[in-house]
Amino acid sequence: MINIIDRQYEARIHPLLRLGFRPFFLFGALYAVIALGIWLWAFRYGQPNWLSAPALWWHAHEMLFGFAMAIVVGFLLTAVQNWTGIQGTREKRLLFLIVLWLLPRVLFWLPVPLWMIVILETIFLAFACWEIGYRVISAKRWRNLLFLPMLLIAMLTNLASYASVLQLWDIPALVIWQAVLWWFILLISIMAGRVVPFFTARKLDCDKPQPILWLELTANLSILCLLVLCFFPNLNQQLNNPLMLIAGLSQLIRFLRWQGYRTFNEPLLWSLHLFYLCIPLGLMINGLNHTPWTQHTMLHMFAIGGLGGMILAMTPRVSMGHTGRNIYQGPCFWPAFVLLIIATLIRTVGVILFPTQLHTLITLAGICWMMSFALFAIVFGPMLMKPRTDGQPG
Repeated sequence: MINIIDRQYEARIHPLLRLGFRPFFLFGALYAVIALGIWLWAFRYGQPNWLSAPALWWHAHEMLFGFAMAIVVGFLLTAVQNWTGIQGTREKRLLFLIVLWLLPRVLFWLPVPLWMIVILETIFLAFACWEIGYRVISAKRWRNLLFLPMLLIAMLTNLASYASVLQLWDIPALVIWQAVLWWFILLISIMAGRVVPFFTARKLDCDKPQPILWLELTANLSILCLLVLCFFPNLNQQLNNPLMLIAGLSQLIRFLRWQGYRTFNEPLLWSLHLFYLCIPLGLMINGLNHTPWTQHTMLHMFAIGGLGGMILAMTPRVSMGHTGRNIYQGPCFWPAFVLLIIATLIRTVGVILFPTQLHTLITLAGICWMMSFALFAIVFGPMLMKPRTDGQPG
């Protein structure tokens, strides 16, 4: 149990600053709407005059290191309290982290050099790594130590993305974005392997399938290899498709063992399974297809369905659970899941089948994305800004 010595002091902290998931989930969801709206405008009308980076680079960077990284940091700052029993980051330290995340989002639209932005983002990731790492090490929860090298890899790939846009090396930005996307997919794969079968078995009152070591290693190490191979183009060209097939098949076997077919009556469960399915499907389709257009388009199955979908499926559960509410008696939220599923299908299958309608389809997919995360902010934002219903800290 977490020991709160002074509950009166805890009560004086604004609810939004009591635990990491609160500000980062709320601001991350709002930014998912804002950043995508700006991108749709730029996609239609061209480079915004005030933006200090190329619009396409900014879009990829901000959806990954702006929106998705905010959610990941908020989740880890919250989870580490449960893992270690040590009180999580709050109040001034949490506010400092929020400011470090928010400043780069604003500075892209001001006449400041990109090196200033990358320094702030590096400090943000380093400080988040410290807040998580010292708690894990203090409590000797060595199993969770792997998130420290994961965050360090994210820091390095972020630096690489800036080196690319500043033309400091010859690796194209698209290669960096593919590597970063594999980083997120690997993180999701590790976390989902822990929580999805547990949540499912607990709700269905059945035995949780025990992980099979060789299957877990194959599913995760193959994605790690895909990440590393992004930086070795010649080798990547030879091994990319076979590795995707291996990763896709192992991920699919793993997914089927989680019994998602039994969860159709509970949106907070079927959403987890359905969005996770985007990962093995995307891997297998790309592994079997050698057309560059299809492979590039299918990356959005990972980005929208796998990454965005798992975020949208997990954040309501965390938001309700950590604000003292019954997870399965929450507000009606399944329309947001449906909107994001539609966005995924339009941006992948729709674009592949009807490439001449690219502009229209991207706009429709973007609108569905924006509506889904706007719904999260509307429905769960008030919970994130209020104290826990049970009077507990956090």
